[in-house]
Amino acid sequence: VQLQASGGGLVQTGGSLRLSCAASGRTFSSYVMYWLRQVPGKEREFVAAISWKPGSTFYADSVKGRFTISRDNAKNTVYLQMNSLKPEDTAVYYCAARQAGVANYEYWGQGTQVTVSS
Repeated sequence: VQLQASGGGLVQTGGSLRLSCAASGRTFSSYVMYWLRQVPGKEREFVAAISWKPGSTFYADSVKGRFTISRDNAKNTVYLQMNSLKPEDTAVYYCAARQAGVANYEYWGQGTQVTVSS
């Protein structure tokens, strides 16, 4: 079972990036999918989540209105569209998965670096 995150990069303030998280090894259609991020010296923080059906979404206050999480269950892929990026969005972004009601994240992607220059 593997989550593969991709799409990070360097972008200027106000720019956009789309992250992808491709799942393999099993079907994740029944899992809640998450994006989290971490900067050095700080704890990993929640960014966004999407339920398996009918796709309810949740966002950290810091990204509401700028980021959009979506999923394609047929492709076993979850996306994070990031618009109006700010320097404070700079972090390593991770995707994760867990079933509803499970306390701990069950699967993690390897992380993808997003750097927003001012």
